Amino acid sequence: MEIVKGMVVKAIAGRDKGIYFVVTEISDDRKYVLISDGRTRKLSGPKKKSIKHLKMTGTVIDINDITNKKLKMVLKNIDCSVNESEV
Repeated sequence: MEIVKGMVVKAIAGRDKGIYFVVTEISDDRKYVLISDGRTRKLSGPKKKSIKHLKMTGTVIDINDITNKKLKMVLKNIDCSVNESEV
């Protein structure tokens, strides 16, 4: 699966393991991305993360004109829907 800007991903390694993020930028070599969750990692200060430490969900959201508050709500709803489907 190709990673694109606005894709929702889940961290599978590091201190943020298990948390959902959205991809805000992709590096030129496509090995790293910048991710935000609207809480600890705001849109103004995204985290650089290796693609191999992320699991792609296949869900893409429009991140143009999105705020941290809206991003938190979207990711919370995605997290809830994934947890309900696992039960």
